Amino acid sequence: MHRGSARWMETVEEDVEEYSWREVVLPHLVPVVSDGAPPELERETGERRRGRDLLVAVDFGPNSKHAFDWALAHIARMADTVHLVHAVSSVHNEIVYDKSRELMEDLAVEAFKTLLVRTKARLVEGDAGKVICREADRLKPAAVILGTRGRGLIQSVLQGSVSEYCFRNCKAAPIIIVPGKEAGEQSVL
Repeated sequence: MHRGSARWMETVEEDVEEYSWREVVLPHLVPVVSDGAPPELERETGERRRGRDLLVAVDFGPNSKHAFDWALAHIARMADTVHLVHAVSSVHNEIVYDKSRELMEDLAVEAFKTLLVRTKARLVEGDAGKVICREADRLKPAAVILGTRGRGLIQSVLQGSVSEYCFRNCKAAPIIIVPGKEAGEQSVL
């Protein structure tokens, strides 16, 4: 056998990152009637009836809140489920969990009061861009909505941009990047 004719197959193992996450327990917002079953809400009909999954990346910044508000005003509808995702350094830190739970509870209550949408929340350990893309791969949502961090051009170039990372790497859903609130305001003369 010629040395050049032998074909060798090499197996390559992918480096799989550990995936740590923690569900955030949100308050049960739909009132329960006496027989124990939730009341039937009048849902949209036809193709819209099933509802969609929407992923909204949240943190404690004003641009994140603006993106959440924008998603409720322009994208979400009654039968949808809004999945709130917050990237953290450790899902086991109780202080981080409690503070994040408070934020997500407030957003869930607002989403329910505004549109009667369901809300699920999850803390995921890791880099924000990778976390958002990983959750998008898991959920296959109708859209991923996130705000900009509000950093200047130089700072974004040096440190990288979560929204730019998601735009380039999330392939499971359309990415909607909502500019900061101040970017959308225009002065009227």
